[in-house]
Amino acid sequence: MDLNALVDFNLVATHGGFGRASRAGRRSKATLSRRVADLEEQLGVRLIERSAKGLELTDAGRQLLSRTAGPMGEVVDALTAAREGNGQVTGRLRVAAPILFSQLAMGRHCAEFHRLYPGVTVEVVGDDRVVDLVEEQFDVAIRPNPRPDTTLVGRSFARDQLVVVAAPSIPMPRRSRTPVRVPAVVNAFRDGETWPIDGKGLTLEPVPVLRLSSMLMLRDAAIAGAGVAQVPRSIVWDQIAKGALVQWGATDGKEVDLWVLHTSRRLASPKVKAFVDFMSSRYPDGNLVLTG
Repeated sequence: MDLNALVDFNLVATHGGFGRASRAGRRSKATLSRRVADLEEQLGVRLIERSAKGLELTDAGRQLLSRTAGPMGEVVDALTAAREGNGQVTGRLRVAAPILFSQLAMGRHCAEFHRLYPGVTVEVVGDDRVVDLVEEQFDVAIRPNPRPDTTLVGRSFARDQLVVVAAPSIPMPRRSRTPVRVPAVVNAFRDGETWPIDGKGLTLEPVPVLRLSSMLMLRDAAIAGAGVAQVPRSIVWDQIAKGALVQWGATDGKEVDLWVLHTSRRLASPKVKAFVDFMSSRYPDGNLVLTG
């Protein structure tokens, strides 16, 4: 099979047309069309259909793209690195990251990374889903407590912990053998949880007064005195230090490790390696601290 034909098919399929692929890959539309046709002939199947709406992938084309986009991207990156020489960190870097971390940290991190590596264009998508790096064409994903996955490798670069906080006006209950009911602002997507406080001999039973879908909303509602909240310590450390919130304790068993992950150790491109090393250097003591 002609590797160039497979590379060009991925280029056309990814960009959704021969014109855009031609501009992105700096190759003529005629060359791209010929190589896709050659690949179709070699495989004996139609990969692309042209319609009034434009280019559409056949079922075979979609299947081929889903299985080759990631590996072919890595091969192209490896060939580019070999051609340009080690140390050349260039290209587009597509990153998936949790929404909260994206909002409070990735802007600063991306600006600093771009200053260090001006040849890299970083694209960050804030999403709490577990994205498929290959199918959705991401180079890197940042995930909390990722499930074991043999297709992904990476590094833990920071840790966090869920803590229970409240405004100073709300008194902390005393030690108790049974759960203690407290007015609480809670995650809108979770229900029926109790909050065991590590080392305090105390378990809280939150009685929802507000249900909110964002950790930042939970934090701000707690500061306003609406009720007790369970939130990441990384987003309330400053409010605790200033006395706007009181930390009642850490939630037992709610530690969080933040990882930066990619698809292949063997063919990790220079830009991916640089980003993994960069993120690992942002939190030298391992503690996640966010501001905003």
